[in-house]
Amino acid sequence: MAQIEEVPVGTQSLDRFGTVLGEEALRRAGATAAAARERLAGRTWWNVNSTAQGGGVAEMLRDLLPYVRGAGIDARWVVMEGESTFFRLTKRLHHAIHGSAGDGSPLGADERAAYEAVTRANVDALLPRVRRGDIVLLHDPQTAGMAPPLVEAGATVIWRSHIGTDTANDQTRLAWDLLAPYLTGVAATVFSRAAYVPDALDGAPSVVIAPSIDAFSSKNRDLPDETVRAVLVRAGLVGGTAGSAEATFEAQDDTPRQIEREASVVSHQTLPSWDTPLVVQISRWDPLKDPEGVMRGFVTLLDGPDPIDAAMVLAGPDVTAVADDPEGATTFAALLTAWQALPEAHRSRVHLANLPMADIHENATIVNALQRHAAIIVQKSLQEGFGLTVTEAMWKGRPIVASAVGGIQDQIEDGVHGLLLPDPADLGAYTAALRRLLTDRAEAERLGAQAKERVREEYLGVRHLTQYAELLERLDGPAA
Repeated sequence: MAQIEEVPVGTQSLDRFGTVLGEEALRRAGATAAAARERLAGRTWWNVNSTAQGGGVAEMLRDLLPYVRGAGIDARWVVMEGESTFFRLTKRLHHAIHGSAGDGSPLGADERAAYEAVTRANVDALLPRVRRGDIVLLHDPQTAGMAPPLVEAGATVIWRSHIGTDTANDQTRLAWDLLAPYLTGVAATVFSRAAYVPDALDGAPSVVIAPSIDAFSSKNRDLPDETVRAVLVRAGLVGGTAGSAEATFEAQDDTPRQIEREASVVSHQTLPSWDTPLVVQISRWDPLKDPEGVMRGFVTLLDGPDPIDAAMVLAGPDVTAVADDPEGATTFAALLTAWQALPEAHRSRVHLANLPMADIHENATIVNALQRHAAIIVQKSLQEGFGLTVTEAMWKGRPIVASAVGGIQDQIEDGVHGLLLPDPADLGAYTAALRRLLTDRAEAERLGAQAKERVREEYLGVRHLTQYAELLERLDGPAA
């Protein structure tokens, strides 16, 4: 039997949102929370995913669930267990849902049997803890196979896909042919965009709930410039001295602690100085994030008749620390090979950083500081489910260059909240967008300010939780 791991969840009051939302919005949120607390009395709201750290799903659960518990609702978070072969299979499904062949491995009867063996072992470990009437929210392809036994046990099961593509093809059909049979009995499915709902799901109602960020998490809370500098120097991402500020962050128990771990940085000669404009992409080491294209487009700025004085940091989680992403090490190795092939002058301006993951709050603080220091933040994804790294950058008021794919195009109106690339593979357009923002700082500041306001209005956690409360109300209504 698999060993389901429960992740500790703290408690946090919605009242803290009063400083960013205003009194009336906070009053409405409190009324919604009270109604949900009454509706869910005596029931548990389970969340199940495949990893406790690394990636947007784990971050959202860590940020959102304390507010649910703070509202008096018994919210729990458990992580399923799987071996590397299972996660290679689900990574193949991840690519297929995005319309990509990934490693090209089959998704046939043998793969279905292997998938079912792991999901069955995990659901068998979870079932003794789930009572009839509990809410079970399953996240992403790794968990879909757990749905039928939970439905049979009397739970209200909702399955959420955080990924998708706007256009169906043979790969997406292959993925949904495998996954859809497990979802026929669920109460609802949730997607980040309407375009992601596949034709194969013709049973349960599908609703759209966009992801969100927590403005008060370690990754998104305000940091003074002097703290940003101290954190980046201590983490080995910026050269020079830290100054008089402390490189501190708040631990799980809200006590202050020092940044202790350095990023593992591949760098030629010296780190970028504090005064050098920094172009940054932070994401998983995933070929769909196109890190090599991000690098190649940037280095063309460094030559020619009008060279730009800037540096780049491509950052991601320590490739050994994310259990459900076996592709990370391979992707980083390919990027390293491409970096080593660059001319020496280009290598000196591009830095590859594996960020420490031993302490999630330390990692989040390093990411926060790196985003706040960036002159430009890039998300040149070839495919994207939603793009929370874009949301995070927008909240920090940073100018963004991003691909017009997936949920990124919902967040950013081109020329209003950032610059969008209609074709992510067009390196010329990407380079031109970087040059535009590096040379016109007034426009960069205007885009950043408007981006932050966009997140305040649309992409904070209160909206996200309110939509879940509304979904549960519909599922519990007279028709249900």
